[in-house]
Order: sequence, then C-alpha cells, then structure tokens
Amino acid sequence: MPLFFPVRVLTTLVSLLLLAATVYLLWSWYDGHLLVERADGDVEPLREDWRLWTGLLLLGFSFLGRLVVVPLLARPDRDEPSVAARGTGEEVAGPMGTTLFIETLGRADGPTLILTHGWSMDSTIWHYAKRQLGQHFRLIVWDLPGLGRSRGPISLETFAACLAFIIERSGAPGVVLVGHSIGGMTIQTLARDFPDLVAQRVRGMVLFNTTYTNPLRTMILPRLMQALRWPVLEPLMRLTILLQPLAWLGAWQSYLSGMAHLGNRIGFGRYVTRSQLEHVTLLSTRNSQGSICRGNLAMFRWDATGVLAHLPVPVLAVAGAADIVTKPEASQAIVGEAAEGRLIEIAGVNHMGMLERAEAYNEAVAAFASAVFVRDGVRS
Repeated sequence: MPLFFPVRVLTTLVSLLLLAATVYLLWSWYDGHLLVERADGDVEPLREDWRLWTGLLLLGFSFLGRLVVVPLLARPDRDEPSVAARGTGEEVAGPMGTTLFIETLGRADGPTLILTHGWSMDSTIWHYAKRQLGQHFRLIVWDLPGLGRSRGPISLETFAACLAFIIERSGAPGVVLVGHSIGGMTIQTLARDFPDLVAQRVRGMVLFNTTYTNPLRTMILPRLMQALRWPVLEPLMRLTILLQPLAWLGAWQSYLSGMAHLGNRIGFGRYVTRSQLEHVTLLSTRNSQGSICRGNLAMFRWDATGVLAHLPVPVLAVAGAADIVTKPEASQAIVGEAAEGRLIEIAGVNHMGMLERAEAYNEAVAAFASAVFVRDGVRS
C-alpha cells in the first residue's frame, strides 16, 4: 500500500546513514585523528579507540540489528505455522501475457474459496487460512503478477483478468472470493470488468482491510497524502523503478539492520508476533522494489465506486478498527453500497489484522462462506 512506501524510504535512508557512519568511524580510526611524534623522530597516527568500538558496534547493528529490533517490536510467537511453506503449486500461462503461480489445497470435495493476497506480499501470507479454512473448504491461493512466483504486467485490470481466469480454471460452479487490501481491490475490479462472470459464478465476496478507490483518499492524513502524490510520491516511485538494483540493495540493508521491520510495524496493531512481523518484512524486501512501486502507481489511478451496488452478490467486509492504511470508513462505504453487505470490525488490529487476529478473520470467512453455499445448495 502507498502509505508504506515513504516509511520504507525513510527507514532505508536511516539504515544507509548508519552504515555510512560505520565506514567513516572505522576509516577515521585506522587513518588516525592526529599525528604524534615518537622518540626516534618518526611520526605515527594517534588512533582513538572509541571510534573503533563505536564503528564495530554500528557495523554489527547494520547487519544483525533485526535480531535485536524484532523482539522489541512484537510479542513472542504463539503456535505459529510454517510461514514460508509453499504447497505443490504450479506455474501456468495466464491472460494478458502473465505467468501465474497457483496452489490448490484443503478439502478436495469442499466448496471453493479463492484467496488473493495484499500488495508487496505473496500467497504464503495465507498460512493461517490454509491451516484453519483448509479443513472445511477447497482453497485456491495465487501470487499476483510481479510478486512471488508470478510474472506479468502490473495493473488492477490485469489482476482482475487473472482472477477471472482462475475462477474459470477452478471448475467450481460457484466460488467465494477472499481478498486482502489490493486483493479486495482486485475483486471489485473483477466485478466492474467481468459483471456477467461474477453474477454467474461468484456466490460471495469477503474483503479484508481494503478500499473502493485510490487508497490515498481513505488512509490517515488523506489531504496530506494526496498533496504529496505528484511532487513527492510519484517521482520517488519512478526513481525507485529506474534505480531498481540500488533499491534492492538498500532494501536488504534495511532488512538486515531491522529498520525495515520498524517501518512495517506501523501496519500492525497490538497483537503482532515476531514471526508475523518478520514474514511481512521479508516478503516486502524479497519482492522487486520496482514491482512494488508499479503497483502503488496503479492504485493511484484506480476507482471502483458504486460497482457492487449493481451486483446481487453478498459482500462481507472485515476491517481492523485501528487500520491506518485503509481506514474502517472505507469498508463501511463498501458495505453501504453493496446490494447485500455486512461489516465486521476487529478491535485492536491494523492493516495486517488477518495475521494478528487470524482466528477471528478466518471464523468470519467460514461462517459467511458456509451460509452462502448452504443457500446455494452446497454444504461445507
């Protein structure tokens, strides 16, 4: 989401400045601050040991800082599943020149849920859903183009076309779509661009922490963020795309120092665990920084206002009460427009609430999906 970008830029700059200070201190210690004359008439550099020890301390922090920072920012882990695990998915040729990584798991004879992750992430972010929802439903998860193992053009229209392709490919007569953040925006774009497919094959939509328009308008400080768009955000994003190799190095340096974890912490509320923070930060570092910026730019030009009002499809919006990236008011507006809408707000969670309170989010999905499938004559 665009809010994370300027924060990541700042934390990367801080990390690089610390590394520059490290180099300066170690070099100035080696070179000597002053020249002193020895008894034999020669001169030698006077080395101040505080420069050495401070430089070594900063050097250690620059490459091992996350080991200290993460425990300070998040709770100890609970019964966490293996967050990086992928199943036996496959890469398939998708529409509009894309190659999609798609994984099918869960109960093979169960009703079908298709899960679309948020931006800068990939489908491994659904590890809690795989464990909890997979017991009762057939799950299809996939990587958005430009992220994870999927490749192709980056735009909301491309993502919606890929989601339409996956619905057709699933072979299921009816599906429930679940999307987090840009995943929810993708579902709304699908409803806008493929209304007939949605009316025929989609039994319900579950939208996690998402919006219905340019997210700069529905996050904290919307006027400031929109004012910064043209003079600051867009130029910085285009520069990042142009300098992708340097941006990649800077992102990894920020990750190793723990500064990237500090930046990503703003997307969580009070329940975040260490492995959750680590997983999100690793994904936002490992994915191409240029691709992430292209996706942010695409969001600036996106709007789906009023789309769901024209479709007789039940919509469940799940919002984090403390979400600063897509404020709960955005979910309220989506539900207000939908022909059949319902809102659930989860207390104490931020934009990554589907990790922080995974049990609450997944229980909401299971109850909603079971109800719409029973109404459709399919039992979970």
